[in-house]
Amino acid sequence: MSCISKYTILVVLLIALNQQAIGQNVAGYQDFFKTVQLAAIFPDSKTFPDCTPKYPLAEIVKKYQKQHTLPDFGLKEFVLANYTLPKSYSSDFTSDTSKSATEHIISLWDVLTRKPEKHIPGSSLVNLPYQYVVPGGRFGEIYYWDSYFTMLGLEASGRTDLVQHMIDNFAFLIDTIGFIPNGNRTYYLTRSQPPFFALMVGILANTKGDETYSKYLPQLEKEYAFWMSGTEKLGKQSGAFRRVVRMQGGEILNRYWDDSATPRPEAYKEDVATADAILKNSTIPMPKKASKASQQFIIDQKRAVIYRHLRAAAESGWDFCNRWFKDGNSMETIHTTDIIPVDLNALMYNLEMTISKAYTLKGNAQKAKSYQDAAERRKQAVLMYCWDKKAQYFTDYDFIARQTTQTFSLAGMYPFFVHMNIGTPATVAQRIEKDFLRDGGVLTTLTNTGQQWDAPNGWAPLQWITYKGLKDNGYSELADKIKNRWISNNVRVYKQTGKMVEKYNVTDITLKAGGGEYPVQDGFGWSNGVLLRLLKEK
Repeated sequence: MSCISKYTILVVLLIALNQQAIGQNVAGYQDFFKTVQLAAIFPDSKTFPDCTPKYPLAEIVKKYQKQHTLPDFGLKEFVLANYTLPKSYSSDFTSDTSKSATEHIISLWDVLTRKPEKHIPGSSLVNLPYQYVVPGGRFGEIYYWDSYFTMLGLEASGRTDLVQHMIDNFAFLIDTIGFIPNGNRTYYLTRSQPPFFALMVGILANTKGDETYSKYLPQLEKEYAFWMSGTEKLGKQSGAFRRVVRMQGGEILNRYWDDSATPRPEAYKEDVATADAILKNSTIPMPKKASKASQQFIIDQKRAVIYRHLRAAAESGWDFCNRWFKDGNSMETIHTTDIIPVDLNALMYNLEMTISKAYTLKGNAQKAKSYQDAAERRKQAVLMYCWDKKAQYFTDYDFIARQTTQTFSLAGMYPFFVHMNIGTPATVAQRIEKDFLRDGGVLTTLTNTGQQWDAPNGWAPLQWITYKGLKDNGYSELADKIKNRWISNNVRVYKQTGKMVEKYNVTDITLKAGGGEYPVQDGFGWSNGVLLRLLKEK
């Protein structure tokens, strides 16, 4: 069976699992789900998909159809009577700000740790065999790329046991479903997140030695196969298929994608509203004498494209920001799948180099060279397409428009973080200090669109990526300046609120957190991890 056929079957199975979890195989359930989500009976759209049904879905639908027309029917009351709300794990945890931030975070690891549980029928949670750390707040499941930055803190805390368990959980997911999903929820089974698994293995290897690379080589290769699936489906001409893109020069690079083109269950109302706004302000060409059915089909296809762009942005982890907006400012111009992201391809380079290293350790020089050659081809392609010669900075590339996006963000630091040895570190460092550096750390992008992954917000993972990228390329003074400002910002908020939060305003350091798509979340896995690791840096 070809790789394409295997991947297609996998996608079909994953979509089937996702459909089953949200009741798409139960007559009438989708209408019920849509009604609940659009009614916004909970402040957070993620709450309902995370609820556990008390009865079979078919039975719930039957009761709803019988009761919803009654005069005294209340939708929220009906849902609460038929579903169990997500468990709040940290409701009894009290911060003690007399303790240092380090002591606070170490005490939080157990609060944020989840142990394996038996599967509850109808639950969207994908059960894992080992314990794991969740981000906190509204995020009660493991998240892929978050976990790398959480592991930095676990390593600094001496919690190699949890690092090992989390990597083994991800290896389990790769072995059972073929890749690491966005998170361990069934509604995440159609997309992944930035491929940090190889870097996680590197953390464990710091403690357990290079044999760690050989141990996880099968999973590293399977993850690589997932991201590269469909390469052979591409013709000799430029084109794209799922996560792979053949560039105009014949090179193969990667993009973000999602194998579904519907509203995200966990953000249903928001995605429908976004699509509605885009369609309202769009002129959609229609064939002459097209029937109403044909016109509706064309509109539905346009809506599906919008949903795909939204979902692909969610796979990037940067949901949302101006990197994905054609006009650099408005969500209504989102076009994520048209973009070659510089960060994704830097991570893919690192994955190729890590697999090459693993094969070298196993004594297979031929395989090691194959992956090293692939990494070298990717490195040259990233330099060709993503290095903006005029700006002297790495940006994303719009492969439809055949030009860089001109959107400057900290994604441009990834090639330096993974040691690609391309670009000009001196000009990049100058731009970081001149344009991105603020009193509380470094900005995510240079544009304030109101989206959470734009200015004035700073995020822990990008502080680490920028810090290490500069430090490892000889710019220690600037790196330490970023480190010290971020630490000060984190500790200040902790002392004022007793919390570590998901994101911070790095421009106005009188504020207690950054703003964005949903209310500020505390916990918080990757903020904890990066702060602990930075505090240990010399």
